[in-house]
Amino acid sequence: MAIRKPNKTVIKKILQKFSKKTKNENKVRPPLDVPKGHFAVYVGDNRCRYIVPISFLNKPEFQMLLQSAEDDFGFDHHMGLIIPCKEEVFESLFSIISCKY
Repeated sequence: MAIRKPNKTVIKKILQKFSKKTKNENKVRPPLDVPKGHFAVYVGDNRCRYIVPISFLNKPEFQMLLQSAEDDFGFDHHMGLIIPCKEEVFESLFSIISCKY
């Protein structure tokens, strides 16, 4: 599998979704248990929840997962950001990115 160039459009769409400021009560807000500078993703068939640092959005390895999420699910859903991979794969990648950078 070839690593694609970082897709800045994907990152912008994610950041826009979580940073829109409206007076509407239905606006998207991160859950209270997510620390500042992080966001939640849901991984695997069981949709296990992981808290990820925002800095991961710039990492090519994580951008591959974001591209897969966009291809599979698009950005027009209300379930949060779903990463289409197995939990074991995500945990390994998370560990590699955390140690590498």
